[in-house]
Amino acid sequence: MVDIVDKATRSRMMSRIKGKDTRPELAVRRAAHTLGYRFRLHRRDLPGSPDLVFPGRRKVIFVHGCYWHRHPGCRFATTPGSNVEFWTDKFNRNIARDAAAIAALEGQGWRPLVLWECETFDSEVLAARLSAHLESGREQE
Repeated sequence: MVDIVDKATRSRMMSRIKGKDTRPELAVRRAAHTLGYRFRLHRRDLPGSPDLVFPGRRKVIFVHGCYWHRHPGCRFATTPGSNVEFWTDKFNRNIARDAAAIAALEGQGWRPLVLWECETFDSEVLAARLSAHLESGREQE
């Protein structure tokens, strides 16, 4: 069943969604800090303003909401029932912008990791993914 919400209600709902300091982002920051990693937040001089930046390691992490960034196969990546064409276009632009930011970062020598909102629910799995990403490639240094 698809819920159809009027335009004013949808606008009010969407305006309350924030882009920084979200619950998933805070979970990733807490996990990284607990593991002993230090980082910078939202460096606007880097493509896509990554959520966490580890300058000494040349690694960045994006914490993507499953809904806004369209996590493939995720139950949270739903599409509103009203104004479907608008939302489809918006989601496609988000996906394209994410891909461009990642490509630009890789071109500058950064190693990005995308963590999805639903991946932040299990703290042990999250810690393992963070460690694997941040420790990979350290042998050569």
